[in-house]
Amino acid sequence: MRFLTLLIAAALASSALHAAVVEKKITLPNKLGTAVMYHDSEVTQPSPAVVVVHEWWGLNDYARERAHQLAELGYTAIAVDMYGTGKSTSHPKDAMSFMNAALAEPEKMDARFDAALAILRKQPSVNSQKLFAIGYCFGGAVVLNQARRGLDLAGVASFHGSLGTDTKVEPGTIKAKVLVATGGADTMVPAKQVAGFVEEMSVAGVDFELLSFPGVKHSFTNPGSTELGKKYDMPLAYDAHADKVSWDALMTMLAE
Repeated sequence: MRFLTLLIAAALASSALHAAVVEKKITLPNKLGTAVMYHDSEVTQPSPAVVVVHEWWGLNDYARERAHQLAELGYTAIAVDMYGTGKSTSHPKDAMSFMNAALAEPEKMDARFDAALAILRKQPSVNSQKLFAIGYCFGGAVVLNQARRGLDLAGVASFHGSLGTDTKVEPGTIKAKVLVATGGADTMVPAKQVAGFVEEMSVAGVDFELLSFPGVKHSFTNPGSTELGKKYDMPLAYDAHADKVSWDALMTMLAE
């Protein structure tokens, strides 16, 4: 009986915690698209805030859940639709089409990111000196490129994102601390690309951390990736250890 009482109390406490998180749909200016913002209504002191950029699948439940997780921890988070169309998919052919269309218009992607960042700055729950950006897969490449643009960000984190670039980053350009988590068996982010990234960051004098997980494949933070990998014969797989370690590293970055 006591165990049942404790269980109910824990469930009620968990429910109350989740109830504090407020979800708000945002329309970006200049017909750039939409975003979804999350914050804990009980947080009264300005705290760090995070822009979350989705995988190549689009702004789906996974990306929104990551933003929601951050809000549960007291951060304000905005998950931005980098495609600007409201579309998402679970088919790689469609995802490739969406991604290529977005990459063909880099100025619009930058404008969407800038708009989301500007919205965060205006929130009373946000410490404007502690703005971060995180991205997964396609989104990981997006947030790294925002750092390469020299945006005034406290930090960026890329999870299983592409690390290559055609932009030569001069020393002093990147203001953000950079966290990269990649899989050692990720054929979409090969070792040569990882080595090039390390050289780029080192030459540019960037404060960066690289986490490389041996034997881990692409999309290791997404619990749904293993099923998708099997369904479409793609080298994708969730890895609970890599997911936890990389998330803990993000938590450390945000706390700093």
